[in-house]
Amino acid sequence: MADTSKPRRRGGGRAGAANRRGSATIEQMPWRLPVNTDHPTEPLDTDGVQAIHNGAMRILEDIGIEFLNEEALALFKQAGCTVDGTNVRMGRDWVMEMLGHAPAQFDITPRNPDKKITIGGKHILFGNVSSPPNYFDLEIGKKVSGSRAQCANLLRLTQYFNCIHFAGGYPVEPVDVHASVRHLDVVYDKMTLTDKVAHAYSLGKERVEDVMEMVKIAGSLSEEEFVSKPHMYTNINSTSPLKHDVPMIDGCLRCVRRGQAVVVTPFTLAGAMAPVTMTGAVTLSIAEAISAIALFQYVRPGAACVIGTFTSNVDMKSGAPAFGTPEYMRATQITGQMARFYGLPMRASGVCAANVPDGQAMWETSNSLWSAVQSGTNVVYHAAGWLEGGLVASPEKFVMDCEVIQMIQRYMEPQIVATTPDDIAIDAIKEVGPNGHFFGIEHTQERYEEAFYQPFVSDWRNFEAWEAAGGIWTAERAHRTFKDIIAQFEEPPMDDAVKEELTAFVDRRKAEGGAPTDF
Repeated sequence: MADTSKPRRRGGGRAGAANRRGSATIEQMPWRLPVNTDHPTEPLDTDGVQAIHNGAMRILEDIGIEFLNEEALALFKQAGCTVDGTNVRMGRDWVMEMLGHAPAQFDITPRNPDKKITIGGKHILFGNVSSPPNYFDLEIGKKVSGSRAQCANLLRLTQYFNCIHFAGGYPVEPVDVHASVRHLDVVYDKMTLTDKVAHAYSLGKERVEDVMEMVKIAGSLSEEEFVSKPHMYTNINSTSPLKHDVPMIDGCLRCVRRGQAVVVTPFTLAGAMAPVTMTGAVTLSIAEAISAIALFQYVRPGAACVIGTFTSNVDMKSGAPAFGTPEYMRATQITGQMARFYGLPMRASGVCAANVPDGQAMWETSNSLWSAVQSGTNVVYHAAGWLEGGLVASPEKFVMDCEVIQMIQRYMEPQIVATTPDDIAIDAIKEVGPNGHFFGIEHTQERYEEAFYQPFVSDWRNFEAWEAAGGIWTAERAHRTFKDIIAQFEEPPMDDAVKEELTAFVDRRKAEGGAPTDF
């Protein structure tokens, strides 16, 4: 771990090598929790915010949300909400009272406390791609079903890159492992190959409970220590429009009762699962999200909750999801305004619809990532490695995305906008005058190593120099970086006794059958 309180070298940054034992594969920025110093972009005026709020409240009061989870229905009834079958209507005063309990900022502490993350405030954190069933890299050259080995390599990238702050989901679904025990193998890999904050899928009580137990074991935590504060999180999606399913609500209830964090992220595609107007889609998304967050606050006031946005649009020619669009960006910005209105931390995503790690992939993802910056997002899911609308994970795309994420982090560093006399540099300007240059003067020599961002994938040479060096395109450079990282990767330290306990837990749960499936 680099000591981020000490001066570090250039933003590119040679000091990043201090974060790796042995020789560094690349020069990367040190681990830190970036702070977004920009004012958020706010497309709505005060009346617009109120219009979306009132629209969401009308949905909750007059239309209702379908909750298929029986325990949730009983809790809503106990709270005084109107429950008619699976339909729940709730008054705005009760909803706002419940949301008032939710913390605006909280920490999650993984097995390595030096990798603790803070969610909320002005922090912006980035996570790996999660949940694609398929995988693509340049060596294979085609889309294939995901495997445990590929999943493990993406977890290695998650650990290696300091700009990735948490390990979300399965970076790719290892379909070569039976679904009944898949979570055991992947979480074991996640616990041993990373020491960052980890995620549990809310897909049945066994999976959630197993992950919580494995996080406890990996952190050498007693039950009292585990429930005292968040050590992991779950993320759920509503079934838009207007519905929450059984296992996801169950998983969140289990997590909040044991003090763990939950992220509620409706997946609303304008024109298909939501109104074709973006403000209508956002309004629906807000109603779906805060209905669940209100429930969780009723169960455990002060529970760590995040409101998520996954509002985009479909391609009206094909019906396929589109990401990184102007509409997606505006929906993210608007949701940021609403998250601040409700006093909730916010999650967005780094997403694209491109099928391979090409130019389309990068401009769509860059649009997504910068909209997260503009919206004041605190947690950026799928920030590295996502392709084909979430159906493909790619290590080349992962590496390329980390370049963009590092640029965003560098963009936020206060020294770029410092205005001390040395930064304004009047003496240097006077020294050079109208006929000289700044390359050789002392002011430049003292600062040149840390003055500007230095890339690890981008190639800034001119065409002739690039061609003479082999004319390697960006995705191929990223592939070589990926292979070098995997070849030199070292697992984060874990006590042998802890690893043995984890192994024994996995073996026992496998012997018991893991999680039930219908196949």
